Amino acid sequence: MSSGYSSLDEELEDFFFTAKTTFFKSAQSRAPAKNVTKTAEEEKPKAPTTQEIEQIINSYNAKVTNCFVMKLNEDGTYTGFIKVHLKLRRPVTVPAGIRPQSIYDALKEVNLADMTEKRTSFYLPLDAVKQLHISSTTTVSEVIQGLLKKFMVVDNPQKFALFKEMQRDGQVLFQKLSLTEYPLYLRLLAGPDTDVLSFVLKENETGEVEWDAFSIPELQNFLMILDREEKDKIQQVQKKYSKFKQRLEETLKETGGKPG
Repeated sequence: MSSGYSSLDEELEDFFFTAKTTFFKSAQSRAPAKNVTKTAEEEKPKAPTTQEIEQIINSYNAKVTNCFVMKLNEDGTYTGFIKVHLKLRRPVTVPAGIRPQSIYDALKEVNLADMTEKRTSFYLPLDAVKQLHISSTTTVSEVIQGLLKKFMVVDNPQKFALFKEMQRDGQVLFQKLSLTEYPLYLRLLAGPDTDVLSFVLKENETGEVEWDAFSIPELQNFLMILDREEKDKIQQVQKKYSKFKQRLEETLKETGGKPG
């Protein structure tokens, strides 16, 4: 069954931003983290019956304040919408010199990335949001691939992971979802309130950077980014100490160079 992605996007400018972002991940302590990110390998509840699903959908739709309701199909599957926040700290690889996707391209499922072998790297807008129309049979893996396709990102999907974000006892909790999870089912159980549950696309952190997963052009782009960041840091440090030196010299002049 088709995953049923629609082109219903929230308002988002069709360009990318560069950002002052450090590529390397900060060193982590080996001590058990008090953090909240974990893999979703816990016990799963028993799947509800079609009748129970219908009742849950009716309850869900009654709480919806916009047009993003869920619809039950005759075969027992259902469709609906999920909103995904993109919180990517590293640049992504996109085709170079590609025109924006047209309605024709979307309807005919034309992959513009296949039209050129030229690649370039950009930082996606910080905390960009995409609205996806999916089916109850759409997996996390398909959601990730669908998001990358919408942004024309040609990086390996394995470099990314989908998390569910929750709030509990005043804390923001992130839980990594397995590739076989069904996001729409999680949305249905949690209800339409995004404060209760929201989805976030992030880098698939494994503790170590898997350099073999990157192509030669990607690695070259990373080196260019690191070189630029290094120069920026050097300038910042030089500027900081230059101001500090200037203040010391001014203080010495005011005191006439006398101690005390």
